[in-house]
Amino acid sequence: MKIAVLVGSNRKESFNKKLALFMQKRYQATAEFEILPIEQLPMYNQDDELTPPEIVTDIKQKVAQSDGVLFVTPEYNHSIPAFLKNAIDWFSRVDKVMVNKPVMIIGSSPGVLGTVRAQMHLRQILNSPGISALTLPGNEVFIGAVHEKLDESGNLVHVPTIQFIDTVMDNYINWIKKQSL
Repeated sequence: MKIAVLVGSNRKESFNKKLALFMQKRYQATAEFEILPIEQLPMYNQDDELTPPEIVTDIKQKVAQSDGVLFVTPEYNHSIPAFLKNAIDWFSRVDKVMVNKPVMIIGSSPGVLGTVRAQMHLRQILNSPGISALTLPGNEVFIGAVHEKLDESGNLVHVPTIQFIDTVMDNYINWIKKQSL
């Protein structure tokens, strides 16, 4: 099973990037997780959508060929980061690669609420007509105080959080399998 991973932070020491790397390693026996370089995408421009740059074509193809998409995002000003929205905008045009694609959302922040507001916005965006993704229902992962749940090397070590992610990941993989029947 192939999972395309879209990380909403380009910060060098990003908590969400560390979380994506943790998941990539922890669930490698279950699925192949490929973290896509969406931070390298140029800003969406309708003038270029019919002849997009090669990086756009490559990333869209990987999303299209994936069995599911994992969004791992921080919250910026009560919403999602601009370059994550930019990637989604590219995905919604011409060959709409997110339509009926099984999606899981996870996010972390040092704040108490995790990424509640960003994930609400992301769900709205993913439900729009040009995207029409299938978002995993009833399995929301908001990791607050993430800086207290990582060790000095940036590895997630908080056992209750790991157990919760294990459960949601299990639900997600089983849900993807049901979608493909």
